[in-house]
Amino acid sequence: MSDTATLEPPVQATRTAPTPPLLEIRSIHKAFPGVVALDSVGFSLKAGTVHALMGENGAGKSTLMKIIAGVYTPDRGEVLLKGQTVQLRSPIDALNKGIAMIHQELNLMPHMTVAENVWITREPKNRLGFVDHAELYRRTQELFARLNIDIDPLVEIQTLSVASRQMVEIAKAVSYNSDVLIMDEPTSALTEKEVAHLFTIIRALRAQGKGIIYITHKMNELFEIADEFSVFRDGKYIATCASSDVTRDDIIRMMVGREITQMFPKETVPIGEVVLSVKNLCLEGVFKDVSFDIRAGEILGLAGLVGSGRSNVAETLFGVTPASSGSISINGTPITINTPATALAAGMAFLTEDRKDTGCFLCLDIQENIDVAVLNQRYVNKAGFVQSAQLAKDSADMARRLRVKTPSMGETIQNLSGGNQQKVLVGRWLLTNPKILILDEPTRGIDVGAKAEIHKLVSELAGQGVAILMISSEMPEVLGMSDRIAVMHQGSITGILDRADATQVSVMDLAAR
Repeated sequence: MSDTATLEPPVQATRTAPTPPLLEIRSIHKAFPGVVALDSVGFSLKAGTVHALMGENGAGKSTLMKIIAGVYTPDRGEVLLKGQTVQLRSPIDALNKGIAMIHQELNLMPHMTVAENVWITREPKNRLGFVDHAELYRRTQELFARLNIDIDPLVEIQTLSVASRQMVEIAKAVSYNSDVLIMDEPTSALTEKEVAHLFTIIRALRAQGKGIIYITHKMNELFEIADEFSVFRDGKYIATCASSDVTRDDIIRMMVGREITQMFPKETVPIGEVVLSVKNLCLEGVFKDVSFDIRAGEILGLAGLVGSGRSNVAETLFGVTPASSGSISINGTPITINTPATALAAGMAFLTEDRKDTGCFLCLDIQENIDVAVLNQRYVNKAGFVQSAQLAKDSADMARRLRVKTPSMGETIQNLSGGNQQKVLVGRWLLTNPKILILDEPTRGIDVGAKAEIHKLVSELAGQGVAILMISSEMPEVLGMSDRIAVMHQGSITGILDRADATQVSVMDLAAR
């Protein structure tokens, strides 16, 4: 080698910059009058993962998601999408940037068709500028075929079940081809078969590199579908863990900051005389020949698949949809219940399954929502005036008893989380001191801590001699809380099981007949 030969410079190892998260939240703070919803919260979502969000009602999950979806603007902090800081000024702005959200409370237009709902504001137009309905239909069919959804695009939303509406919402979110998809309690109204179908869709989206934020209170779903999860408590970020690294009890401890020793605190109480007797109750075209008794201190569970007629029976008992035939007796006396007012006067209370449409008065405050069922009862004096001070005190005591998270009783109920709204509705009916309590999905959308509290409350009421009819789609709840279980299938009761004989298999066998 020549002395003048030059040496090649050494090759420098090139370092590739780490791929930023698909979505990153940094030090987000959000306060509402009287309450800090989020306190310097951080969060990140990787592409091609399902990230579950866990926490009690009022922990800040929904507020954070609404910030990510452009519904709320944070007081401070920043949102990064693919490593770039973004300003999300509205839901449309978020959608345009690739973020779609499926809300817990469905936001579909009831009088419009399925296709019109899916493509609203994005309708294909013909040469004259009018909506091209044929193309609209074709696009919807194509989307539904891809997602294996069997719903007619031309039917109106109002004709669909809650479960079918949920699938339409999911299809609508997918239609935006968003990189980030937020699902808030998407399985709350779905059957097991529909949940399995949804999970198939989620896995396909994950395989395409989408990032999915999945809010749920159902532990089994977390372990089945989520790659990792984050826990929030009282507006603060607690931890992020891989789903495979923790147990159910670990998650509960992180969520509530305490041990939940007993999820179903069912107590053995004396069972008294028959309080409610139902004989051959029929509602034409919906259910037929429904018969059962409930005794004082007894919890009768009403199980069955979605669409079996359980909620319809509850509504008929309370006079929302008067029966076509059959009889109802209370304490041995026949009674005709044609209106909810008649039912209330007879000592009945009814917690509806749909808190948004038929439960809460969203424009009223907490105080007014609790008061509404008792204004013409024991809080009116002989002169006909409402005893406002006593009513306000008892309402506030009830809210504290149920641990409703709110800055004051004057807070508008629509500003509360779904779970706290549910607690207010429970409080409304407990304030009536009912003899017969009908609970339709009492713990839907409620965190594990609140569930345990409501279960304890229901057991206490049974101990006081209240006759309770409890409808639930959650099998552990039905099995854990009921003295007997009546099972419905296609509008008929297929069997009534004693607590000792009731298992998941025996209930499902009757539900599928």
